[in-house]
Amino acid sequence: MSLDTSFKNQALSATERADLLLGQMTLREKAHQLVSVPPWYLSLADGSAPAERSEWLSKAPGHICNFGVDDPVTMARIVGDLQRTAISGTRLGIPLLVHIEALNGVLAGGHMVFPTPIGLAAAWSTDLVQQMADTIRRQLIRVGVRQALSPNMDVALDPRWGRVHETYGEDPYLAAALGIAYTRGLQGDDLRAGAIATAKHFVGYSLPTGGMNLSSYEGGARRTRDLFAYPFEAAIQHANLQSVMNSYGDVDGVPAAANPDILTTLLRDIIGFDGFVASDYMTLEHIVTRQRAAATAGEAGRLTIIAGLDTEFPIPYGYGDALVTEVEAGRVDVGHVDRSARRVLTAKFRLGLFENPYPTERIDLDAVAGEGRELSRELAARSVVLLKNDGLLPLAPETTRVAVVGPHADAVKLQFPTYSYPAFRDMTTFMSDGGMGNMVGIDPGMAAWNNSLFRSIPVEDFVRDRLGATSLVDEIRNRTAAVEVVQGSGLTDDLGAEAIAEAVSAAETSDVVVLALGGASLWFNGERTEGEASDSVDISLPAAQTRLAEAIAATGKPLVVVLVQGRAYALPQVVQDAAAIVVSAYGGPFGPAGVADVLFGASNPSGKLPYSIPRHSGQIPVYHHQRYGTGYRNPLPPDVDKHYLDMPATPAYSFGHGLSYTRFGLSHLSAGQEMTTRGQVAISATVANTGDRHGATVVQLYVRVNTSGATRPAQQLAGFTRVELDAGESRRVEFTLAAAHLGYTDIRGEFVVDPSTVDAWLSFDSETRPLQTTIRVTGPRRALRSADRVFLSDCTTTPSEMGPSS
Repeated sequence: MSLDTSFKNQALSATERADLLLGQMTLREKAHQLVSVPPWYLSLADGSAPAERSEWLSKAPGHICNFGVDDPVTMARIVGDLQRTAISGTRLGIPLLVHIEALNGVLAGGHMVFPTPIGLAAAWSTDLVQQMADTIRRQLIRVGVRQALSPNMDVALDPRWGRVHETYGEDPYLAAALGIAYTRGLQGDDLRAGAIATAKHFVGYSLPTGGMNLSSYEGGARRTRDLFAYPFEAAIQHANLQSVMNSYGDVDGVPAAANPDILTTLLRDIIGFDGFVASDYMTLEHIVTRQRAAATAGEAGRLTIIAGLDTEFPIPYGYGDALVTEVEAGRVDVGHVDRSARRVLTAKFRLGLFENPYPTERIDLDAVAGEGRELSRELAARSVVLLKNDGLLPLAPETTRVAVVGPHADAVKLQFPTYSYPAFRDMTTFMSDGGMGNMVGIDPGMAAWNNSLFRSIPVEDFVRDRLGATSLVDEIRNRTAAVEVVQGSGLTDDLGAEAIAEAVSAAETSDVVVLALGGASLWFNGERTEGEASDSVDISLPAAQTRLAEAIAATGKPLVVVLVQGRAYALPQVVQDAAAIVVSAYGGPFGPAGVADVLFGASNPSGKLPYSIPRHSGQIPVYHHQRYGTGYRNPLPPDVDKHYLDMPATPAYSFGHGLSYTRFGLSHLSAGQEMTTRGQVAISATVANTGDRHGATVVQLYVRVNTSGATRPAQQLAGFTRVELDAGESRRVEFTLAAAHLGYTDIRGEFVVDPSTVDAWLSFDSETRPLQTTIRVTGPRRALRSADRVFLSDCTTTPSEMGPSS
């Protein structure tokens, strides 16, 4: 039978074209359109045919799973070979959809690495995150990759979980704002010139039981929709998000990937998602072997395709041939397969893959390597948070002798955590050399492929040579003459009395000590405190580092602590007592330069914490938006003067906190006093730089909604804006708060805006209220569809006509 090519008519909609093509596909072709395979199933790295090529071409898989190479020319050549093989070698010639990780840079060599997402969150700079994602978009299109398994929109409430650094922190509003920015940058204004963003992990993945990765999420429908789904829903409504990845965990006792209440009722019927759901790697195997919710691959495939999981990555297990068997046995209605295949084909038509499936033919390696360099540097600088400063910082120019001590003093590789290319490459070459690991989804058959592409290079040499990365001591040496560096301890390993004695000796001969402590995120190949499947029961700074810090502090020398971390650590007293504390996330090639610029005053810190730092592991959870009456938001009963007997219940450092070398003030509050359930109010104030140097701060809007029935958060972030001001300058900042922003799931299970009173305040952090007001919401109770919701508050800044407050 001849092929009907009417699906090639570009005048038709993507959905119409998908239906025309779907009508010509066999069941086997439909079932394999839902799966990915590694590139070496279709084409070897040199372009030659693997032995299994014919078998896989007869099945016509729809996707190519994540793979990396060291340069974009090689990447483009391989993707081009794969597309030519698929288009010319399959009956229907359907192009492949190639995906890759791209949380903070393309997970392939020759591309810039940006700060890890928790560092992006600390910068509070949605405009720069959108620029970053736009850079990634152009890089992906150039090499023919049209889907990124990013961004991570999990709301991370538990610092025991090792993947916090992959997220935008503890606040759903901040995660939504940055998730929208990333999605807009990656997908672009027209998806034919964009790449599909895949928000992960839907839903509740970041609150696993016990903080242990992959464990079940225990949350009701209200918390799931109102808190954990918030960033996803915001990106769907405001940025037309085209793909969502499932959580590995259970939701209400059912694996998320096999849960129709999550993937169909919530995601599609309530939220209005119209893209495709991408499987996290080996999800269906997890359902069989780990969660024991299915006995066979076919049963797992049956459960997930009915629930609404549209694809299976990285290789077929319960989809593909197993799904064909389920349909032919009458256990799965073919309509479920048609539904998912239609969604995948629609995405390919929206991308324009049928018209333009191939990568760019000519690529300038030097130009590509330099893309985003200054943007990465600026994001790293903005992500540095000054937690504490007793006046020691910035270091005086006459500070000539500096001792740099600690596991982060001269550790370039630790600036590149999991899901950055250097860490991925290091893990990949380690496995190819016979290493065994715990990262979910690794295919051991990749060894031959990797050995043909990757030259063995120590990761420190790789990042210095390819990315121009430097260590903290390198950067300090660029700023002062006499610097001595001593490691003193490992991240978790005690290096012994001799190592500590050497560090103490260096401290005793210095003017000031920079104590570089913190964590590391690796998959499995090295000493680490964070990362995928690298969780902690105790979030205290490791004991080896505490012993080193105590020995250095005993010298009496002025002490600056630099904490390089992707999550909160409970800080020992010796660190809390330091004259200054600086926090930096895993900043990529320019992370250490950003820290050194702050230490020596070349830049004025403007970062703000995207998470709360507890005093002790026993406080967890301690996030700022706890419900009123819960945790440290619980009013004390009469005659009780503290929540805990042994320490305060408040965080050591709160969400949104971050100091500057100048001073800022808020004054002249103006706010509307009333709005209807369909209305909005303006809330404005003057922000002034009352210090003596240029600086930037983040003005934050918080609200507390007082409604009847359900317990609401004690406070919610409802807006923010970063403002740069010269010394003595002031600007007027105005937020527009819509009633539709205040919706919630009420005690009837309906999503509504209620008439209420709203406490609102402006601040520079989540714990102080320098300017506050009360707003009345009037009128009838209003039911909200997802499309009616407002997720972000508009904000404008204008020159101020009012002087700073006295």
